[in-house]
Amino acid sequence: MPNSKQRATLEAAVPILSVADLRAALDYYQSVLGFRVAWKWGEPAHLASVCRDRVELNLSQSSSAQIAISRVYFQMAGVEAYFNEIVAAGAKIAEPLADRAYGMRDFRLVDPSGNELSFGEASEA
Repeated sequence: MPNSKQRATLEAAVPILSVADLRAALDYYQSVLGFRVAWKWGEPAHLASVCRDRVELNLSQSSSAQIAISRVYFQMAGVEAYFNEIVAAGAKIAEPLADRAYGMRDFRLVDPSGNELSFGEASEA
């Protein structure tokens, strides 16, 4: 029987991003952003999980003509190395890597479905 006095603890959040074309999104997240496919669901697949380090994202095939755009901010270490890695792999950067007034060094890209992904780490300044 579960312990009703046990403290509830949140352990992770897994954003679900709508994508226009799941197959193309999986290719982009692997070849450009360096994620790996953890699983796919459905035949044909309409939901999939991609992972990199300790981060997981779910990608969901949108069935509507209008996709719900999501924004996700990833806190990380080594943001400059990652920026250089994904630019070399063909990422289209929407906001260049820079130190921001809010204390982060970050950049933003837009995936092929329009989702905005920002990556940053605390700046030294």
